Amino acid sequence: MVKMIMHGCNGRMGHVIVDLVKEDENIEVVAGVDAFGENSYEFPVFKSLSECNVDADVIVDFSNASAVDGLLEHCVNKQIPVVLCSTGLSDEQLAKVKDASTKVAVLKSANMSVGINALLKVLKEVSPLFAAAGFDIEIVEKHHNQKLDAPSGTAIALADAINESLDNEYEYVNDRSTRRMKRPEKEIGISAVRGGTIVGDHDVIFAGHDEVVTLSHRAYSRAIFGKGAIQAAKFLAGKPAGMYDMADVLQ
Repeated sequence: MVKMIMHGCNGRMGHVIVDLVKEDENIEVVAGVDAFGENSYEFPVFKSLSECNVDADVIVDFSNASAVDGLLEHCVNKQIPVVLCSTGLSDEQLAKVKDASTKVAVLKSANMSVGINALLKVLKEVSPLFAAAGFDIEIVEKHHNQKLDAPSGTAIALADAINESLDNEYEYVNDRSTRRMKRPEKEIGISAVRGGTIVGDHDVIFAGHDEVVTLSHRAYSRAIFGKGAIQAAKFLAGKPAGMYDMADVLQ
């Protein structure tokens, strides 16, 4: 039985994951951590990791960027693997994630769903074909009106997968409102929409001469992210130090 700490247990994804874990006989939540400290769970909830005195095999994080520095420090000190799902990390924080992974197992993914990770794999294969044929590349992402960061971590991951397959020669453009110029050839445009209760929509558009190919992913429930996070937690428990991602889990 894998023992898990839910970091950000009172958030939307925290509640989803806790409920899903109840249906899995191979993992259990032994403690929660949340700055608000409210507890409607069967397990203890602490306001910070420094207060948490419960042993665990892995931490699943769905909190926010401001809590990640302390999380990484705790995981390194206690040698607890972490599934890092918070998005909107700064370049400085990403460097800290990389450094932490040399000391403890870290699984970082901008999106935990199987579908998105399959799409990432497909993009690496098809992007060079479209680029060679002169197709322009655009990404449009849509999320609910409570999401703080833009563009989404998933949109950036999709752009990164494309760019890596194209020798990282493309520039990302998030806003063209101040530009008065024709679209450069080697550019990936990323547009963000925020409204309503959209869980997560991502469209990758390859626009060529007289034809357009769009690869899309629609999330209809946060449960898909929760299931992936639980799968990742079970995978990561007991793993040696290193940087992992969902591709490792889904092999």
